[in-house]
Amino acid sequence: MPTVVKCPTCSSSVTWSEESEFRPFCSKRCQLIDLGEWSFENNKISTTIQADAELDPKAAQDLIEDMEALLAKNDDFFK
Repeated sequence: MPTVVKCPTCSSSVTWSEESEFRPFCSKRCQLIDLGEWSFENNKISTTIQADAELDPKAAQDLIEDMEALLAKNDDFFK
Protein backbone atom coordinates (compact mmCIF):
# COMPACT_ATOMS: atom_id res chain seq x y z
CA MET A 1 0.00 0.00 0.00
CA PRO A 2 1.53 3.35 -1.02
CA THR A 3 2.11 6.07 1.53
CA VAL A 4 -0.41 8.91 1.40
CA VAL A 5 0.44 12.34 2.82
CA LYS A 6 -1.44 15.63 3.05
CA CYS A 7 -0.41 18.49 0.77
CA PRO A 8 1.19 21.11 3.06
CA THR A 9 -0.67 23.90 1.25
CA CYS A 10 -4.24 22.65 0.69
CA SER A 11 -4.34 19.38 2.70
CA SER A 12 -5.35 17.24 -0.31
CA SER A 13 -4.22 13.63 -0.21
CA VAL A 14 -1.02 12.96 -2.17
CA THR A 15 0.35 9.51 -2.93
CA TRP A 16 4.07 9.47 -2.14
CA SER A 17 5.64 7.81 -5.18
CA GLU A 18 7.95 8.50 -8.12
CA GLU A 19 4.87 9.36 -10.20
CA SER A 20 3.92 12.19 -7.82
CA GLU A 21 5.88 14.91 -9.59
CA PHE A 22 5.29 17.63 -7.00
CA ARG A 23 5.35 15.56 -3.80
CA PRO A 24 4.70 16.42 -1.03
CA PHE A 25 2.51 18.95 -2.85
CA CYS A 26 -0.50 17.97 -4.93
CA SER A 27 0.29 20.40 -7.76
CA LYS A 28 2.74 22.96 -9.09
CA ARG A 29 0.35 25.65 -7.85
CA CYS A 30 0.57 24.46 -4.24
CA GLN A 31 4.35 24.10 -4.58
CA LEU A 32 4.67 27.72 -5.75
CA ILE A 33 2.32 29.01 -3.04
CA ASP A 34 4.55 27.37 -0.44
CA LEU A 35 7.69 28.79 -2.06
CA GLY A 36 6.10 32.25 -1.94
CA GLU A 37 5.32 31.84 1.76
CA TRP A 38 8.97 31.02 2.46
CA SER A 39 10.24 33.88 0.27
CA PHE A 40 8.08 36.40 2.17
CA GLU A 41 9.34 34.82 5.43
CA ASN A 42 5.83 33.84 6.49
CA ASN A 43 7.34 30.41 7.18
CA LYS A 44 10.61 29.96 8.98
CA ILE A 45 12.53 27.44 11.00
CA SER A 46 13.14 29.20 14.26
CA THR A 47 16.39 28.67 16.07
CA THR A 48 18.45 30.79 18.37
CA ILE A 49 21.19 32.52 16.43
CA GLN A 50 24.53 32.26 18.14
CA ALA A 51 26.52 35.21 16.86
CA ASP A 52 29.67 34.12 18.67
CA ALA A 53 29.65 30.60 17.24
CA GLU A 54 32.21 30.09 14.50
CA LEU A 55 33.01 27.13 12.30
CA ASP A 56 36.56 26.00 11.87
CA PRO A 57 37.71 26.26 8.22
CA LYS A 58 37.36 22.49 7.60
CA ALA A 59 33.79 22.40 8.99
CA ALA A 60 32.87 25.48 6.94
CA GLN A 61 34.24 23.89 3.75
CA ASP A 62 32.38 20.64 4.49
CA LEU A 63 29.15 22.60 4.99
CA ILE A 64 29.63 24.46 1.70
CA GLU A 65 30.27 21.20 -0.16
CA ASP A 66 27.17 19.60 1.37
CA MET A 67 25.03 22.58 0.36
CA GLU A 68 26.43 22.57 -3.18
CA ALA A 69 25.68 18.85 -3.49
CA LEU A 70 22.08 19.41 -2.37
CA LEU A 71 21.64 22.28 -4.81
CA ALA A 72 23.08 20.21 -7.66
CA LYS A 73 20.50 17.49 -6.98
CA ASN A 74 17.70 20.03 -7.35
CA ASP A 75 19.11 21.75 -10.43
CA ASP A 76 15.94 21.09 -12.42
CA PHE A 77 13.56 22.42 -9.73
CA PHE A 78 12.43 25.46 -11.75
CA LYS A 79 12.44 23.77 -15.17
